[in-house]
Amino acid sequence: MFVSKSIQSTHKDLIHDLSYDFHGTRMATCSSDQTVKIWDQGSDGEWTNSASWKTHSGSVWRVTWAHPEYGQVVATCSFDRTAAVWEEMVGENVVEGEHRSWIKRASLVDSRTAVTDVKFAPKHLGLQLATCSADGIVRVYEAPDVMNLSQWSLQHEIPCKLRCSCLSWNTSRRHPQMLAVGSDDPNPSAGGKVQIYEYNDATRKWNKVETIAMVTDPVHDVAFSPNLGRSYHLLAIATKTLKIISIEPLRRDATLSGQTGLTKFELRQIGDFNQHDSQVWRVCWNVLGTVLVSSGDDSCVRMWKGNYLGNWKCIATMKGDGTRLDSQVPMATREQPNIQPVRPPQTGNMNIRRSDGWPTFNTKKDQSKVIL
Repeated sequence: MFVSKSIQSTHKDLIHDLSYDFHGTRMATCSSDQTVKIWDQGSDGEWTNSASWKTHSGSVWRVTWAHPEYGQVVATCSFDRTAAVWEEMVGENVVEGEHRSWIKRASLVDSRTAVTDVKFAPKHLGLQLATCSADGIVRVYEAPDVMNLSQWSLQHEIPCKLRCSCLSWNTSRRHPQMLAVGSDDPNPSAGGKVQIYEYNDATRKWNKVETIAMVTDPVHDVAFSPNLGRSYHLLAIATKTLKIISIEPLRRDATLSGQTGLTKFELRQIGDFNQHDSQVWRVCWNVLGTVLVSSGDDSCVRMWKGNYLGNWKCIATMKGDGTRLDSQVPMATREQPNIQPVRPPQTGNMNIRRSDGWPTFNTKKDQSKVIL
């Protein structure tokens, strides 16, 4: 069943980002009108604007939610070279008619250029916040006291050598902390536009472990897939096409001993799709990491799903006006596995349906061993 709803946002300029909270019942939008709006979904499924306030003195590029364990907290970043942390305090300093229930807890002013992205770390890593900026530096902050969000300490500065446009945390619990950083540098000779950084607990430093050389066009968004037990990572990249990269850890560098070694990875491009026929701007995964959603300049939102062989295809397309574009094959008529009916086995015989690549079985020699 396909259902779409239109919401009058009342933003006065271009909307740059939209972010859902952990439960999917609240969302935040940010715009070039320098404001952030909070939307709540009611029991009837309708969305209402519960808060709206000016957050920065420039265009607000990104907005993101913290895990609800830390309260109702969002972070924003802006062209005004700052990032900010906001907390909702119901009933505190509420000015009637002005929706002033969101309080600025901290302003992060270390960047000398526009801050282009901001992301909270996964909950199991504690209350950390990563920002990237046009000066080519990724900054990682941490709140030493989760009960006091006005204090954030700058833990790491990671130079990337290229201007940064987007970043994503790896949510896997089985692997060290990992960040993917994208660049919108238009120079194709600058090399790979996506870099992978890994945190080393022994040295307490972030190290660049991979550069995805196959991505040379400006990157607008990156997103790690939620990892529910996979031995490899999936990274979606929004550039002039949609790319899906498999990042599989292999081993630690044998030249370095103990925990100081860097993880080696095998990179494979498992998807490169140009169905948007234009720039791809945003990518997002579902909670299981099985469905990928992308949006582009073609005014369409497309959903992608992979099968057990790792082959990805577009399964649905929604146009900007909320209608579904039925260019994909309907679910009921999609190609089904070529399954032939198997006749009932004759007495004393064993029928094994064989596929190409399977070893040849000889069952006759074992028939005498079967005890009936």
